[in-house]
Formats: sequence, structure tokens, C-alpha cells
Amino acid sequence: MLPKSIKTRLPTRYDVQGNRYLQFLGSHLHSPNLWGFNRRSVARATAIGLFCAYLPIPFEMIPAAIGAILWRGNLPIALAWVWISNPLTWIPLWGPAYLLGTWLLNQPSVPMADLTVQIITHHYIVLWLGCLLLGAAVGAVGYALVSLIWRSKVVSLWQRRRELRKQRKSHGSPHRLAPRDDN
Repeated sequence: MLPKSIKTRLPTRYDVQGNRYLQFLGSHLHSPNLWGFNRRSVARATAIGLFCAYLPIPFEMIPAAIGAILWRGNLPIALAWVWISNPLTWIPLWGPAYLLGTWLLNQPSVPMADLTVQIITHHYIVLWLGCLLLGAAVGAVGYALVSLIWRSKVVSLWQRRRELRKQRKSHGSPHRLAPRDDN
């Protein structure tokens, strides 16, 4: 149920399978779950990608790809979600995680207005704890939202089909709607 505009911008299965740097993964890249757009694989990919976006490490796409392979999530979607983490979004992502970590470990914290990437990285254990917990929470919420939205879309399509079938039955035409009366 992904819009075609999103599907056309994602790398294809053959682009990734043909990448020489990924040949060590062998047949794992041929799993249909890595490439299929169904509710479960996209929801898993969303959870994996959002969780990995919160990891305070460079190259978050590597753990996201590994996670998508291990938990059968859609690989392109998992990698796309990681892109929300970049140098412009580190403070909005990591700041609350840092404050959560300081609160949980009962450590003194720096006020949000004074937070910089350098200060946050000096408190790495606090940051990691907060990032892991907040990433897991955001990933779980992302999984639930994607599942809920996808399911509601499918249910609305089922209801629309059911209504069309009822209309066709009531007009006595088994295959199409009743002809228009142009008089």
C-alpha cells in the first residue's frame, strides 16, 4: 500500500543484490520479505529503521540493514528511516535521549539550551542508555502506527468493495454497475 512515488525512489532488489560490497551476504538478500511491501515487513522495517536512527554511531545504515535481514523487514524502508538521523537532527534526537539517560542514572545534566554534540559525546554511557530506550520506544510506536494505518486502509478498501458488490447485486448486474439512464 505504499504510494508509487515512494516505491520508484527506493533502490530495487537487483540494485542491492548486484552491489559488490554486499556479496558477503549471499542468499540472505534473496529473501522475499526484504523486498515485499506488506504490512508486516514494512512495519518491521519502520521499527528497525527508527531504532537505528537513534543509535549514536556513524553509519547507522549498517545495523539497520543487518536488522532488516535478521528480522525480515523491508530493507529499503529500514534504510530510508535511518536518514532522519543526520548532523542537523542529532541534537533534537539525542538531546531528549541524553536527558533520559541522566535521569535514569541520576547524573547531573547540562541544560538543553547549552547542549552541543561535543557535550553529549563526553557523556557516552548516559547517551547510549537514553538512545537505546528512546529508540526502542519510538521504534515500537512506529511499528504500531504503520500496522494500524495499513490495517485501517485495507479495511476501508474491503468495505468499499463490499458496497460496490451490494450495488451491483441490487441493480441485477453481476459484473458491472447498472447502465446510466440518459433520458
